[in-house]
Amino acid sequence: MMKDTSQETTAAALPEGALPVQTVIDELRSLYPQARYDLNFSTPLELLVATLLAAQCTDKRVNAVTVDLFQKYRSAEDYATVSQEELEQDIIKTGFYRQKAKQIRAACQYLLLHHNGEVPQTMADMVKIPGVGRKTANVVLGNAYGITEGFIVDTHVARLIKRFGWTQQDDAVKAEREIMNLVPQQEWLSLAHRIIYHGRAVCVARSPRCAQCTLAAVCPSSTTRQ
Repeated sequence: MMKDTSQETTAAALPEGALPVQTVIDELRSLYPQARYDLNFSTPLELLVATLLAAQCTDKRVNAVTVDLFQKYRSAEDYATVSQEELEQDIIKTGFYRQKAKQIRAACQYLLLHHNGEVPQTMADMVKIPGVGRKTANVVLGNAYGITEGFIVDTHVARLIKRFGWTQQDDAVKAEREIMNLVPQQEWLSLAHRIIYHGRAVCVARSPRCAQCTLAAVCPSSTTRQ
């Protein structure tokens, strides 16, 4: 595990004018103490499948679909051997179901071939799975295994870390690398979840609710600052 980063080192590494990292950690911990990844799962494989289904779909809709899906499909072999057409019908309500069915089947076929049907526990192995990038790998490793090798950068996180002034990167992988150098590793998973909650509740995409935000006074992107 990476050693803890001191507050002084974190502050010194920040771009000029950026929102202080510790301020964000403390405030979002206070606002969202129970923040968690909102997809329901009971095994690493279920989380992998749910995360693949969540692309351009709400967590609520995915959770509604996986109630029955996870009863029907219990193993990587179940997904790998079902027909494309049948799996499509089982996940149709998540949208983009043809591509998602192809991804899930290919991923599970890969798991059977290379990992005895089990989801691996390293980033290097995870990103070799068809359809799995660093974001999905970070989600599964962190939430299913408690292994934190990186920082989850979804659309909410990508938006907020730019507004905080922590990065100007549009590329998610480059942005993740910068954030990993700013935020202490023990905060990576919990802070990512809390940023996602804040991005949904307050710092929304089109019209951020800066007047309701307790970070507005020190946020470089706040519309309420004079």
